[in-house]
Amino acid sequence: MTKINLDKKIIPQHIGIIMDGNRRWAEKRGLNVEEGHQAGAENLEKIIDHCLDLGIKTLTVYALSTENWRKRTKKEVKGIFDLIIRCVKSRKKDYEQKGIKLGVLGDFQAFPRKVYQAIGEILKIVKKNERLKVNLALNYGGRDEIIEAIRKVIKEKVPPQKLNEKNFSKFLYTNGEPDPDLIIRTGGEVRLSNFLLWQMSYSELYFTDTLWPDFDEKELDKAIFEYQKRKRNFGK
Repeated sequence: MTKINLDKKIIPQHIGIIMDGNRRWAEKRGLNVEEGHQAGAENLEKIIDHCLDLGIKTLTVYALSTENWRKRTKKEVKGIFDLIIRCVKSRKKDYEQKGIKLGVLGDFQAFPRKVYQAIGEILKIVKKNERLKVNLALNYGGRDEIIEAIRKVIKEKVPPQKLNEKNFSKFLYTNGEPDPDLIIRTGGEVRLSNFLLWQMSYSELYFTDTLWPDFDEKELDKAIFEYQKRKRNFGK
């Protein structure tokens, strides 16, 4: 594939990715599910580094939905939990050195103690030289996020007449962060699966048949190149 020359002036500042296809990738190769998730985790690190190189400021990835962790087998979920712990511990120093700040969207405290404690440790890192914010959507659902935000609005006793899009956004998990410019879904499915429903109102959408472990730096460049060809009107 020929090199894609991206316009550095039109790089999306926030990209969201629905990482789909780990299990199918493993099945095609005669591997088990855990090996598929491991390959997906390794690929995520490549994409994170490429986002740093491109100057992207925020990357939000759909790692585990509320539906995933409730409906998949206990063995698979345990494998995902173990993988999260290993990745968090092994990349902590690397993230510090590179200026990567990790965030979590969703109720990760519902996970087993050793999992949320491992995540909590890396969330404590305060970046003075933050170059990239990486949000992991874990035990996350867009509808759940909106409902939880409404609960917070009620608890804070915000007068209905003063409620608007701007101040409502402050009650979401992504409080203070820009909405995604580009949403990518790998793996061939053409739906959003309850991902960032509020935040993606004006995002550009990009769907690809490429399975997540195969979605490399060139594939990300292809998605950004397609994004750069579009005219964004924001409802105008």
